[in-house]
Amino acid sequence: MSITCIQETKWVGVKACEIDGYKLWYFGSTRARNGVCILVERELVDRVVEVICKSDRIMAIRLVVGVEALNVICDYALQVGLTDDIKRIFWEELEEVVQSVPQSEKVLLGGDFNGHIDTQAYGYDLTYGGFCFGKRNSGGVMILGFTGAFDLTIVNSCFKKKEDHLGTFRSGNNKSQIDYFLIRTNDRRMCKDCKVIPSKCLGAQYKLLVMDLVFKSFRVKKIMVGDAIIR
Repeated sequence: MSITCIQETKWVGVKACEIDGYKLWYFGSTRARNGVCILVERELVDRVVEVICKSDRIMAIRLVVGVEALNVICDYALQVGLTDDIKRIFWEELEEVVQSVPQSEKVLLGGDFNGHIDTQAYGYDLTYGGFCFGKRNSGGVMILGFTGAFDLTIVNSCFKKKEDHLGTFRSGNNKSQIDYFLIRTNDRRMCKDCKVIPSKCLGAQYKLLVMDLVFKSFRVKKIMVGDAIIR
């Protein structure tokens, strides 16, 4: 069973509809930029008990999976070059959504965080496994600070993979890793695998990032892409 998070849809409105066996919720304010979307496979639709549209960069759903509650948050961080005040608003809104989730429930963030976290932990050993690539930038510092504050683990960094299964964005000969899965550190064992699927059919730039989760009585595959691929 699958859940999919998509960023930069550029769809306007707050709506829900059905597409190819999925229930889709999306939120966007302009056709020029932003927009987020979450798709849930038909078998899980009846288990969705809440949908939260925080902004055209942050939305979340709450499901009951097996005997546990799972909160899936889809986010699209601001690009390099925007002002610090605008970036601060995004991180504050994301913090509000994460803080609203009770500690007794599972929380999973899948998003385009627009940051590079580097190959070394440098003080973030509890939230970062080290299996990534690229040189840390200011966006990466924000990601690591956020994971440390909320005791989250960057799942991508916990599985040793070839470079083709780590990079989530490619332009020409340049590869980067800007999309991540975050999960509570004490739920890390739920994650059985996490990697990029380097499929050419999704376009030349954005790659599919997949994580396998195991719940009691359920196995859930969550897929996240860095940009919209639905037509």
